[in-house]
Formats: sequence, C-alpha cells, structure tokens
Amino acid sequence: MKLQLNHSQQKFLFLLGITAIYTALIVSHNFLDGPKLGDEGHFWKTSLTFSDRLIPTIDSLRNYGELNTPLPFIIYGVLEYFFHQGIFAGRLLNLILSLSMVFIIGFPSRDKGTRAILCAIGLFVCPSFIRHGALLYTDLMACFWVLMGFVSYIRSRHLLSCIAFILAIASRQYMLAFPAAIAFYEFIVVFRNSKNLREFNLANQWRWIAPSIAALSIFGWIYLFQGLAPETAIENVAPEVQKNTWTLQAGGAINFLAFVGLYIVLPEFFLFSPVVKLQVMLKSLKQHQRKIILIAAGLLLFFLVFPPFLIGWGKLMQIVYLLPSDILKFALLYSLSLLTCLRFSQPNLMSLVVLFNTLIMLKAYPWEKYIMPLAVVFWYLKSVGLEQQFNIFKQQGLALTKDNTALPSLSSQGK
Repeated sequence: MKLQLNHSQQKFLFLLGITAIYTALIVSHNFLDGPKLGDEGHFWKTSLTFSDRLIPTIDSLRNYGELNTPLPFIIYGVLEYFFHQGIFAGRLLNLILSLSMVFIIGFPSRDKGTRAILCAIGLFVCPSFIRHGALLYTDLMACFWVLMGFVSYIRSRHLLSCIAFILAIASRQYMLAFPAAIAFYEFIVVFRNSKNLREFNLANQWRWIAPSIAALSIFGWIYLFQGLAPETAIENVAPEVQKNTWTLQAGGAINFLAFVGLYIVLPEFFLFSPVVKLQVMLKSLKQHQRKIILIAAGLLLFFLVFPPFLIGWGKLMQIVYLLPSDILKFALLYSLSLLTCLRFSQPNLMSLVVLFNTLIMLKAYPWEKYIMPLAVVFWYLKSVGLEQQFNIFKQQGLALTKDNTALPSLSSQGK
C-alpha cells in the first residue's frame, strides 16, 4: 500500500484523520463526561483513595485493592486533589497521552513520510488503543512510558530511558518485559564485541545496566506488596494463575502469539506492499524451508503439550467462541501464532521484545488488550525504520540522532 502524496498533503491527511477519529471518540463518550464503563467504576474508586494528599502513605500503597501497580491511580488522585473535575480529568489525561503517542508514531515527517501514516493506521487496528483513549484505564499510561523508554533508548539517552521504564513498571507490572528485552539484547552485543577483559568499557556497559536497573525495579513493588500485587487484590480479583507466585499457564503463550498475529503481523502485511511481501514470502518458503518446518513443528509440539485457552477476552476470542468445533478453534489459534513466530524469527531486538512479552503472559489471563504496549513499540520502530534492525548476530545496535538519522550505538564501537 503506497500513497503518492507530497509532504504537505501527508500532513493534511494525517491531521484530518486524527481530528475525525478523536472528535468521534470524544463525542461518543459525552465529551469525556459520560457514565463509567467497564473497570472505570472501581478504578475511579481506587483513585479517590489517593486524592486526599499529594504523597501517598505506605499503607495506602499496600492496600489499594487493584492488581496493577499504583502510579496511574496516584496521578488520577492528584488530578482530583488539584482540580476536582471527577473522572473527566483522568480521561482527559489519557486522551492527551493517546494523542501524543499517535503523533510520535504517525506524524509524517520528511524522513518517515507515508510510512508513519500507515503505522498509525496499524496502531488503530489494535482495538484497545483507541477505546482506552477516552476511558479511565491504566494501560495507556503504561504504554506511554514504554514508548518514552524506547524513544530515549534509540537516541542513546539511557538514563531517561531507565526512568521511563521504571515509571512504566510503576504503572503496570507487565511492562517489565520491555527493559528486560533491551538489557538482554545489549548484554549480548557488549559480550560479543568484547574479546577480552582488557577491552571492558564502563560506558558500553551502561547500555545494558540502565535497562537492567529499570527491570529490577519490579522487586521494589514485590517487596512492598509482599507478592505480585496488593494482598487484597490477589485474594479478591486475581485470576487463578496469579494467586500463586510460581504458577504458570504455558498455554496462554499461544493465545498471546495469536493476538499478535491478528493485530500486528496481518495488519503489517496488508499495509506495507502485500504483493511484494507475498512474493518475498513464497521465495523464502523455498530458501528457508527447513527453518520454517522446524518452527512449525516446534510450535505444534508446544501446542500439543500446552494447548491454548478457548476462553478469554477480546474480539479474537469472540470469533473462537463462534467456531463450531474445537479443531477449528485450535487451528485458528495455531495459524495466527505460527504467523507471529515466522514474522519474528530473526534474532533481533524486536523478536526479543515479543519473546519476553510472551513469557510475561504466562502469568496473565488471555486478554488481547495486553498486546497494546507491544503494538505501540512495534509501530514506533516501524515508523522510524528500525523494526528489522538491532540484529543480535549480524548488525550492531543503532541509535538515532535528533533528525532521525541512524548511527552506530556506543556498544558497537567495540575497541
């Protein structure tokens, strides 16, 4: 899909589309002052417990009764403390965060052009993204900090990236996957480039130490909660897999990979030159037949040992419910998850991000909204042309200058 538009036309098209989408969103939610929907009711009630003071007490942080870390509730509470606008202020903040992410990903600069617009369209395919843009949910705030972490990371602003990822984890525990993936990738790159101890360079180590510090911040919350979440939340609202620290549900990995296949892999295929991609895919089937067979067989074995869940939340699971037989249900989930495995089979940072998110989902109920931060990161890297970069074995890490020019990272300087 290729749009033949000059830069002014690209910007006009983007601004027109975003204005139409977000105007419709605001109006449909009664100008952000409509009735509470879904989890908004108890999220707002929790936010009010943080609205009587600027600095929460340790007791309030341990006993607020929600499964995710408290930063969003604290911020919503602070907004109520200052402005007394009720749920409107929190919804407005999420709308601003949503718009900010769309502009970072989709605004057609001269370097990105229509690629950025297509990436914005791909982001909107993720159903939770636009829906949560006008609701008092915690996911958008976590996504925003994850995006800031990646924007800072590719510009080699590692301290800022570390802080952003710490704030992301303080918004939702699952965001741990992103700094962990970066730390793992950068450690491999540094280790591969260091031939002996005499070449050890502390500046290079900061590239993996900074995201490691962010990832390790999760243990601060575990210590505070004496578990993965506040005890009252674990007892009252946690799914069974989260009630025991060491319980995992491996089949949930297939569900998550299927969500990625439906909402990231397929949209990318249809948005970016599908005819060319199909030709490349058919050629790849011949050249890498053995690799594809091994991936398909390995996934099938995992599928048979750890079958996916036929229950869950989201559009895909609604489609699964409608299928008349379990064989068709399993076939659909296997096909979509196989697409994901094949798409992200190259050993690069993006594949590590998918892998680490999949591992985290072993502790989660099958819910397609959990791919939202992954979609944000993927479409951002796609928009700046880096989703295929950061190859672990063939190419060094990259960083961007202020004008989005790719440059070798510190870790690639070796000697």
